[in-house]
Amino acid sequence: MKLRILLPALLILAAHTPTATGQTQKPLYIVNGIPCQEIQTIPPDDIESVEELPADEQTIRIYGQEASNGVIVVRLRYDTPARFGDGSELFADYIARQVRWDENEPTARVVLRYRILPDGGTEVTEELESTDSRLRRRILKAMAEAPRWTPATRDGRPIGSEGVLRIQLPAGREMPRPVELVIRGR
Repeated sequence: MKLRILLPALLILAAHTPTATGQTQKPLYIVNGIPCQEIQTIPPDDIESVEELPADEQTIRIYGQEASNGVIVVRLRYDTPARFGDGSELFADYIARQVRWDENEPTARVVLRYRILPDGGTEVTEELESTDSRLRRRILKAMAEAPRWTPATRDGRPIGSEGVLRIQLPAGREMPRPVELVIRGR
């Protein structure tokens, strides 16, 4: 649990180190050997290791002048991430389209942690939030009937990976505020 909190905190701190003039230094990010512009969208559970390299002569010689503010080397648990369908549609958008939830039904939200199996199937591993059991059942049914994923790979072999599915329907409506009951004594 501490690792999940520590890695994102390290990445955020490294990305926002101010200079003496107040400007933010941005290190060079290397993710699985490939230079990247940003790393804030990487799910913490996908990170296997993080190494911070100083902005010294050796680092600059290896990585070039872009490393003058240091280098953050991130190793993910996989070489290629899992991809849903042909990659043109997000899994959450696909599931939301499959679920019938009329405009006159109450606004509801379901948040599930799921695992993408090495064979491309999915399984729900944890229910994080569910405000309506009907919506939850419909989402689980849509997930069971969804096309298989192209799984993440490591060293050319398929491996499992995880994701979080957030669905709130009807789309575009705010969740109602919870009612609070205050009882005052005399």
